[in-house]
Amino acid sequence: MPSGGFLTRLLSLIRKETRQLLRDRSNLLIGIGLPIILIFIFGYGVSLDVRNIRLALVLDDRSPAASDFVSGLTLSRYFHPVHADSVPVAEKLLHDGAIEGFVHLGSDFARDLSAGQAQVQLVVSGTDATRAGSIINYFSEVVGQWSAKAADRQGISSPPGPRVEVVDRLWFNVANTSTWFLVPGLIVLIMTLVGTFLTAMVMAREWERGTLEALFVTPVRPTEILLAKVTPYFCVGMLGLGLCILAARVLFDVPIVGAPLMVLIGATLYMLVALGIGLLISAVTRNQFLASQIALLASFLPALMLSGFIFDIRNLPLAVQVICHILPATYFMELIRTLFLAGDFWPLIIKNCLILAGYAVVLLGLARFVTRKSLD
Repeated sequence: MPSGGFLTRLLSLIRKETRQLLRDRSNLLIGIGLPIILIFIFGYGVSLDVRNIRLALVLDDRSPAASDFVSGLTLSRYFHPVHADSVPVAEKLLHDGAIEGFVHLGSDFARDLSAGQAQVQLVVSGTDATRAGSIINYFSEVVGQWSAKAADRQGISSPPGPRVEVVDRLWFNVANTSTWFLVPGLIVLIMTLVGTFLTAMVMAREWERGTLEALFVTPVRPTEILLAKVTPYFCVGMLGLGLCILAARVLFDVPIVGAPLMVLIGATLYMLVALGIGLLISAVTRNQFLASQIALLASFLPALMLSGFIFDIRNLPLAVQVICHILPATYFMELIRTLFLAGDFWPLIIKNCLILAGYAVVLLGLARFVTRKSLD
């Protein structure tokens, strides 16, 4: 019967396509793996909420009123306060990135409060303008709630009782714009795209066409071939760095507070890391399509979503924070933003440069080993 023939052919084609889908792991990766990863990233790993704000408390006034004010701040679900002995100590913690801001209560806080109005100084890191604005708003809300409760305890309803004025200041982003926060991060994305994604695709195409195998049978050594292959992409990545710096200074007026030489050194180390990842992916897959998908999942998307480019890592669950700190892009993101907006804070710079150098040595060595092993 015609209908029976149609169904037979249709079922046969379905079985054939199913077997082909199951044989091609890249299709499974895109069809099943990518949706699962995106669900976890967007549904669980990414958060726009501002929580666990690390503030240092500098208390020149040890009066009961000051202690009560600190208690109100400590009980807030937004803040995680720590005590600092003095303003210089708090400034050093802010420079080092150990805190996001500090609160200073002057020695006359209780006296001014009794007179009807007191001031509290709030100094916030403005590298992330959006988060800094949220911190100021949350702090003002907490102070307002504390003032209202203090008035209730005193039985004052109108006027509303003693008032606390928040005097806020932004560090590292005097323009208070998110552009200063995002533009340095674009350097990380561009160098990841060129170093890992593009290198993995192009090198995998060379494997597919057999041109690399043809070169490996010549007297030229494999290491020399790999170096010759990645050198142009290294130059393209550094060109992207130059374009980003030019755009940052000319178009967006983003300052470079730190040493330009350290920006160059940090970018060089990260470019070597990105090239190592790209070489490793292409040597393992030897398939252009599969290499592009793995490079997208293993480098570009994590650099975009989990390196701190858009979302603050400190807002993420602990398990996701661990994953973030495995990614090389996270350390370069912290390094490049520090150099652009904060300056030469050497403990942080040295730490991140050493980590990137370690990643570069391991990944390039592993890529060379896998390439040699696959040709034996």
